[in-house]
Amino acid sequence: MIRCAIVGASGYTGLELVKLLLTHPHFEIAYLFGSSEDRIERIYPALRGVFEQEILPTDIELAASCDLVFLALPHKSAMEVAKPLLELGVKVVDLSADYRLKLENYEAFYTTHTDKEHLKNAVYGLPELFRQEIHKAQLVANPGCYPTATLLALAPFAPFIERDTPLVIDAKSGVSGAGKKCKETTHFVQIDENHFAYTPITHRHSIEIKEKLEILRQEPLEVIFVPHLLPVDRGMLVDCYIQLQSALNPVELLKDFYANEPFVRIVEEPARIKNVAGTHFCDIYAQAKGKVIYLSSAIDNLLRGASSQAVANANLLMGLPEETGLPKIAYVP
Repeated sequence: MIRCAIVGASGYTGLELVKLLLTHPHFEIAYLFGSSEDRIERIYPALRGVFEQEILPTDIELAASCDLVFLALPHKSAMEVAKPLLELGVKVVDLSADYRLKLENYEAFYTTHTDKEHLKNAVYGLPELFRQEIHKAQLVANPGCYPTATLLALAPFAPFIERDTPLVIDAKSGVSGAGKKCKETTHFVQIDENHFAYTPITHRHSIEIKEKLEILRQEPLEVIFVPHLLPVDRGMLVDCYIQLQSALNPVELLKDFYANEPFVRIVEEPARIKNVAGTHFCDIYAQAKGKVIYLSSAIDNLLRGASSQAVANANLLMGLPEETGLPKIAYVP
């Protein structure tokens, strides 16, 4: 068995990692770490009688005794833990933003980076686009949830997008995407029977989407990204509007691009959250009107947008089949 530690186990993505690793045939949870001492079954009583373990204060030496460490921490905190682990030769999957971006973009949208050495060697953990690089990595930067759903939809079209035409991305997430800590906008009376945008255009995930698309395209793009909160627990729906240099069949392009990707499904009706909630799937729908393309994609923000993608990356890091232990059955009805 491959010994794993989860740092930041008490958050939603930490919980999802626990659930996934408990049923994984090759990974075992050696340690849970957090900012304060507690027990996982006390924080999440649904785990009583299933998995009960103490959450320890973060201990680099104990974590380094594992084969693999998942970091489910906020940005800045993650690199403070990742740096000493990487120096000790431990493999790390980081779910924060700390290693996802080029230095200048990270510091413009987040904070000063304190681990520039390892940032240079981090691999962006979207397997459909960077699988071979992930295989060889020590550090994988797990993508954000919005960028995952957006990039999977847009990547096949990146070379064909009309120059000097902005991409418009209208994205919606369940409330769990805002994290466990309650805020005014996530209070029940604010989100129930409500729907609204937040940090339009300036949201931090806009630079992640822009940077990765420009890498695929090899030239600049303008991205207009507007995220919204939905009154649902989990799930994410992203609508993209793009103009191409010439007309093409978007469904054929998507099917060709993802022909060998079992966790990307090209669907015949606009993507729906319910069909992917609880799974690692990304569903993508496309429709054309001349050179204008409408795309919709849906994922589970806590799974494909975070924890199951982290497990897929961990599988690749450890030389296992990528699909090992990934959830396929949606939470329906």
